[in-house]
Amino acid sequence: MSELSVKDGLTAMEVASYLRRNSDFLKEFPDIALLLRLPREQGPAASLASYQLEVLRDKNSELSRRLHDLIEIAHENESLMVRVHTLTLALMRADSLAETVKGVVASLTEDFHTDLVRVLLFKSEPELPATDWLLVEADGPSSMPAFADFLRRGEPLCGRLQQDKLDTLFGARAGEVQSAVLLSIGDVGMLAIGSQDANRFHPGMGTVFLRLIAEAMAAAVGRYAHSE
Repeated sequence: MSELSVKDGLTAMEVASYLRRNSDFLKEFPDIALLLRLPREQGPAASLASYQLEVLRDKNSELSRRLHDLIEIAHENESLMVRVHTLTLALMRADSLAETVKGVVASLTEDFHTDLVRVLLFKSEPELPATDWLLVEADGPSSMPAFADFLRRGEPLCGRLQQDKLDTLFGARAGEVQSAVLLSIGDVGMLAIGSQDANRFHPGMGTVFLRLIAEAMAAAVGRYAHSE
């Protein structure tokens, strides 16, 4: 091992740099290791080996916590995938436009535990049920300028919606909606999900499963909405 030169004005940074380059220093001078005061939040100074062990334990605890979080996320994603798959199968089995939109609303309400669901279609059909959750705008997107930018982009909109959009979609219950998701159903309509929880839907949330739901619904509704 190289010799540590002695000079006036040796700085702490220089000592630290030297020790990093000569990791066996304390092995050759064990008496110095016994004199070192190691940083701990409380309690007396411990030996270097004990200190290192505690640091490793802290790191291991943090890694275990992160692994637990990842496992929880994986379980949640698996559960969501199963529910999306179940919804997709239900849409495939539906044999009419009315059954399709009913299936979507039932699944989102019962399986995804949503507070409010609204389906807005750009085509009227006699068979469609007269209900609060179904809105029909037979004149199409051109009659809804407030949604023009959203429909042009086609991207999920999450978080707080503007009041005019809330009023159009949720009517008398717009005041209950603290956060929402708005999805484009291809060129056949829109799907809105409202929550009384202000933190349930937010701009930074993942939208993979929302996109899957929107695409499945667009394909299912499109079978009937495009027919003459």
